[in-house]
Amino acid sequence: MVDRPSGRGLFVITSTHNPKIKTLAELRERKVRERAGRFLIEGAREIERALEAGLSLDTAVFCRELLTKEENVLLEGFQGEALEASPAPFKKLSSRENPTGLVMVAQKPVRSLAGLVLPQNPLVLIVVGLEKPGNLGALLRSADAAGADAILLVGGLDPYGPQAIRNSTGAVFSLKVIPTTEKEALAWLAARKLKLVAASPDAEKNYWQVDLAGALAIAVGSEDAGLPEKWLGMAATQVHIPMKGLADSLNVSVSAALLLYEALRQRTKSRQISRT
Repeated sequence: MVDRPSGRGLFVITSTHNPKIKTLAELRERKVRERAGRFLIEGAREIERALEAGLSLDTAVFCRELLTKEENVLLEGFQGEALEASPAPFKKLSSRENPTGLVMVAQKPVRSLAGLVLPQNPLVLIVVGLEKPGNLGALLRSADAAGADAILLVGGLDPYGPQAIRNSTGAVFSLKVIPTTEKEALAWLAARKLKLVAASPDAEKNYWQVDLAGALAIAVGSEDAGLPEKWLGMAATQVHIPMKGLADSLNVSVSAALLLYEALRQRTKSRQISRT
């Protein structure tokens, strides 16, 4: 198939072998995203939240047959390069079973531990060794809802992969998410003197029995392996989440949500008491 003129004075990309489509489709792979410093955002809600967070979006690819009203509004206000594609090449960019009609390309935010600015009594979530991008996305959504000030991703996933973005509903863009190494994270914690609370099924204390109201970092590990011994040994306190049924573990996003919301509850109560 060859490209054909569109009704907007552009050419419609009709070939799945189009060089631009092939290059952009490679951004679905983590190693390409890391090398290029760019990633794909799909869907009106996610794109809108990326724009609200101030991310730089430089390219839009749209499919007229699949565009929603919300996506068309975003496209009309877009100032970067816009490429129209027919359904077949457009779906090469999509990671969804039933894609809508707009994908945009964003530049990765540059964030580091050295440049991280936090409030006086920060609430930081540390995620160690997570392997499933869907769980990461759900976890980031919980962190956003509970008001976490920063999320450190230690030796794990890319927060700008398509599934992580989708499962976070775009919350990843407004959060201070910092991929880092174990060595860097532990050194940063020691320098900041944050109280480290580690989630462990073998801990003696329930998570609501521990003071979570001050400057705090909560560490969670993967469902399979949990936190490594180094993290458990560094923790000021270990806590567990009581489980009464047959299941031997909770989804890590659920565990993180419980711990973060308990911290939020205690902090809210502490502020209310200080005002009386």
